[in-house]
Amino acid sequence: MEGVVLKLARQRKSIRHYMDRNFSISKILYAIKAAMQAPSGANQQPWYFIIIDDPEIKANIRTACEKGEKKFYENVRGELRDWLMERKMSWRKPFLTEAPYIIAVFSELGKPYTVQSTWLAIGYLLLALEEVGLASLTYTPPNPKEVAKILGASSKFILQTLIPVGFPRTDKLKEPRKKLHETTFYNQWGTPLSSMEKSE
Repeated sequence: MEGVVLKLARQRKSIRHYMDRNFSISKILYAIKAAMQAPSGANQQPWYFIIIDDPEIKANIRTACEKGEKKFYENVRGELRDWLMERKMSWRKPFLTEAPYIIAVFSELGKPYTVQSTWLAIGYLLLALEEVGLASLTYTPPNPKEVAKILGASSKFILQTLIPVGFPRTDKLKEPRKKLHETTFYNQWGTPLSSMEKSE
């Protein structure tokens, strides 16, 4: 029997194209409440969220991000470049203005394990959004300080990701996942899970 969490994790996909269809902000607040239950270093809870629906602010964020992305795409090489080209991705980021909402997630500098703790909260957030029927994407701009400035955040906080939230414009297949035996070992690195059965 497949549990609720695994079912949500299996069905969640990163969406880059959104419908022009609004929804109650209460769904986002629910997801943030779930995110705030994540564990954190020394229970410092270093995460902060900004919910953005102002069209002008979203447009400013998109302009800043695309400026940084142009430089990134000019210099990207190798396997990452091939992966991006295969999926027809470019420096253009329309999801930043298409999605009804963007959630900007910050972590507080100087807190123990601040990045790790914040990303644990982001994981909770993504599954909670999936639970209430909303699509999402974790997008980390190449120039987070510029975006933080647009949002009025002080230098005490660092932007971890922008999460557009809404309904997908088109369906897409989930990116393939590795098999359990490819990523999980027993007792020591490289020891296959099959040896666990032999020890029982």
